Amino acid sequence: MPPSSRAELRPVDAGNLATLTAALAEALAGGPPLIPYAAAPLPLPPHDPASVPRDLALVVGTSGSTGVAKLAMLTAGSLVASADATHERLGGPGTWLLALPAGHIAGLQVLIRSLRAGRAPVVLDRTSSFSPSAFAEAAARVAAEPGPRYTALVPTQIGRLLATGEGVAALRRFDAVLAGGAALSPALRASATAAGVRVVATYGMSETAGGCVYDGVPLRDTVVALADDGRIELSGPTLASGYLGQPDATAFTMRSGRRCFATDDLGEFADDGRLRVLGRRDDVIITGGYKVHPRVVEDAAAGLPGVRAAVAVAVPDPEWGMAITLALVPAPPAPPPLPGEPALPSETPPPGESALPSEPGGSFAWSDPARVREALRGELAPYALPRTVLVLPALPERGPGKPDRAAIAALARERAER
Repeated sequence: MPPSSRAELRPVDAGNLATLTAALAEALAGGPPLIPYAAAPLPLPPHDPASVPRDLALVVGTSGSTGVAKLAMLTAGSLVASADATHERLGGPGTWLLALPAGHIAGLQVLIRSLRAGRAPVVLDRTSSFSPSAFAEAAARVAAEPGPRYTALVPTQIGRLLATGEGVAALRRFDAVLAGGAALSPALRASATAAGVRVVATYGMSETAGGCVYDGVPLRDTVVALADDGRIELSGPTLASGYLGQPDATAFTMRSGRRCFATDDLGEFADDGRLRVLGRRDDVIITGGYKVHPRVVEDAAAGLPGVRAAVAVAVPDPEWGMAITLALVPAPPAPPPLPGEPALPSETPPPGESALPSEPGGSFAWSDPARVREALRGELAPYALPRTVLVLPALPERGPGKPDRAAIAALARERAER
């Protein structure tokens, strides 16, 4: 039976960063485990105190992509292993800018890495919506600190920053910008690289104490394997101890003598051995008898000039069974170059087209499905080409940077019915 302090979770308001950081420090040192919350304390499922790990430090909710959020139990050892391996990969402990919600695992890890580095993080003002000017002000404060400088963002934030000269200048202040929460498209990575910004694509989840694979390469002591069906399996010191109140959760299993977490994602290994994430198993679209991974379509579409974000979903179709609808968010024109700087790659659509339509789909270059199919022909198999296009001012989200595919599919079905 674990001590009572290990069985009694301490609810902490994630909006109170001073209290949250102090509680994290206590938990990592063996104090009471905490469970952060945003609006109100999370309801705890019935659980046996004996099933709570002795060194439990943090209970954090998963993203709930299946509609049911789970509570991952993370020990002090797993959290510290993640933070230390991250610093090892990036170039040593440094000063972090917190630009993500502190109640999510990505934001919590920024606080934990800061504790391990012995440095107070710089906090982005989140009283209003994310803006390049607020980020630039916070980045300037980070730049005043000695040593390496880091931040963690979602791709949507990176895209908005790359769209302004002020944002680009701010991103260049960091030795590394972690990108997580959603897929980083090749087009967005190329734009960041061309702008002189070091972006590191991370893959991981609450069950792995955050990102555990950086740019396709596992962090120290993390092992990546693929099941026979292509499902990604992760093991290593950052793994959660299971889900609170769900001791029989089948996602945590033993493989070849190692405890591993079976994700809901499909992947493959590239020729250089790096992991390539193809997307969630339940997102695979079967159209005309062919299987299509949405991320393949999205990566191709994100490379179209003038496109900020792309999400592929399926809608019922009498001929194809399911047809691919491509939801696109237009991008603003590229910012003018800074004094003495070369011009940044343009995201402006073809000549004569408007980058931002007055109405969704109005004059946007890629609102015509035929034009999109023609542009993507050769990059995608014929059966993977989208049948319809849905232009949106922004993507619905179910978490920081995570597109709400169900909501997007509902919008596509509604439009098809009209």
